[in-house]
Amino acid sequence: MSNKLESFKKLTTVVADTGDINSIKQYQPTDATTNPSLIFKAATGQPEYMSLVEEAIEFGKSQAQDFQSQKTHIIDKLFVNFGCEILKIVPRRVSTEVDARLSFDIQGSIDKAHKLIALYEKAGIPKERILIKLAATWEGIKAAEVLQKEGIHCNMTLMFSMAQAIAAAEVNATLISPFVGRIFDWYKKHDKVESYPPGQDPGVKSVTEIYHYYKKFGYQTEIMGASFRNTEQIYDLAGCDLLTIAPKLLEEMQKGDGEVEKKLHPDDSKNMDIKQIHIDENAYRWMLNENQMAVEQLSDGIRKFTADLIKLEQFIHDKMKN
Repeated sequence: MSNKLESFKKLTTVVADTGDINSIKQYQPTDATTNPSLIFKAATGQPEYMSLVEEAIEFGKSQAQDFQSQKTHIIDKLFVNFGCEILKIVPRRVSTEVDARLSFDIQGSIDKAHKLIALYEKAGIPKERILIKLAATWEGIKAAEVLQKEGIHCNMTLMFSMAQAIAAAEVNATLISPFVGRIFDWYKKHDKVESYPPGQDPGVKSVTEIYHYYKKFGYQTEIMGASFRNTEQIYDLAGCDLLTIAPKLLEEMQKGDGEVEKKLHPDDSKNMDIKQIHIDENAYRWMLNENQMAVEQLSDGIRKFTADLIKLEQFIHDKMKN
């Protein structure tokens, strides 16, 4: 009998949600995702990754004279260094995030994506193996539209609503990352409950709705559920294109025996009564505004990623002083 992780891999592409290279080796996912929070945790908490930090610092010093410019170069190179190490293990792609402070800056996001891709290519990694992560703001989605036309694959993150999902699909983003756990957290606090009955988890319902919408209308954008709080949420989305899962939950899945039942079927989507919606900027902003959870979680997510990026910059600053 196979364990549940192996069974699940037959239904959905498993992506490791971590900057910990050792965990990636252990669970053998197809792809991996990173973000400032994960990189900060790995870079500051695990001595075996210090060489990646030190190499990035030397690179930054060689690129600029003033400290602020050096720091920017160092962070970019550090993200790419982790990505390159991860790509030695995973067979397909790694996601690398654009600075969250550029979430409302179209050209700034495009320029940062170009820089990250150039650093990867200098390291011998083709752009086809990189997913540039952009916050699913209107500006992030418009940046993705430009990048996708250039052949740069984009992963729209901090995804909490159908408005964001439709807009991302209409610009042919390669992938979206709806945040199951953060949606669950918001509704749990709002509804003053500890859990939900089977089939009623708001995060799972959100991804399921997006899945059926995409499959109904033939969008090629892939759906990668993210930010899980428990394995039940993961199993309820068996059949989704991809799921990015933290090492703790991958371990729990690996220890569980038995087969996982497929819950999402594209053929089911075709027969559903779903109305197609075209999203322009006005429609995007209105639909998003009507979703209190999505508005709050998007802004909160941007702030949290920014806070962890600032912590990482402070860590680099302290290393450079020593």
